[in-house]
Amino acid sequence: MPDFPTPDLSHLTRADFRNVYEPAEDTFLLLDAIEEHPRIALDDDRQRDRDWPSVCLEIGSGSGCVSTFVAKVVGRSNALFLTTDVNPHAARATRRTGEKNEVTLDPVVMDLASALLPRLRRSVDLLIFNPPYVPTESAEVASPSNLPAPLFSISASWAGGVDGREVLDRFLPYADELLAPGGVFLMVLLEDNAPEEIITEVRDRWGWTGRRVKERRAGRERLVIVQFVRGADVHVG
Repeated sequence: MPDFPTPDLSHLTRADFRNVYEPAEDTFLLLDAIEEHPRIALDDDRQRDRDWPSVCLEIGSGSGCVSTFVAKVVGRSNALFLTTDVNPHAARATRRTGEKNEVTLDPVVMDLASALLPRLRRSVDLLIFNPPYVPTESAEVASPSNLPAPLFSISASWAGGVDGREVLDRFLPYADELLAPGGVFLMVLLEDNAPEEIITEVRDRWGWTGRRVKERRAGRERLVIVQFVRGADVHVG
């Protein structure tokens, strides 16, 4: 299996990163999980015959590093790589990062996935979310009740509210609407976000299988990548 380099972000400046989340340990842990994933990263022989994923969606794309990496790993020009971010600076950075690395990304400015339904209902094969997971006051969280005030605040990229779960908990119903039968959902959590509780909750609500696929200590925090897989026998009608 080939090694894939981290996307080139040399076009982004310190000024850009005053308004856009700069790739950090959580980003690189997610890249490692993607590169090691048996369905995403294939060897050359299997790559030629692949037809999955057809639709990839990243929520909160920030610099565009992750979706650019996914597009490189998937290696199919006929796949769709969609991204959303509540921050217009991030959407512009995502588009520029795709262009810099010669992949096509389609960034959209929106809150989570609010404008993608019902058009993409049960159509997303690969769903990725590195949510704002740091426990904070609720007032710091970007949400429909306090937009547009946090749109240009970098704190919206990491402020997760109570238990670091407010944005994630608000997104999970969207995930159920978006993820295709057999689809894969990768997300980043802190150990403090109670990953096992989330895995159990999602299993009980929708019957998805969930597990930790990668983890790493970063300073005082422990980062965890959780994978969910939706069953292939879900009615899409």
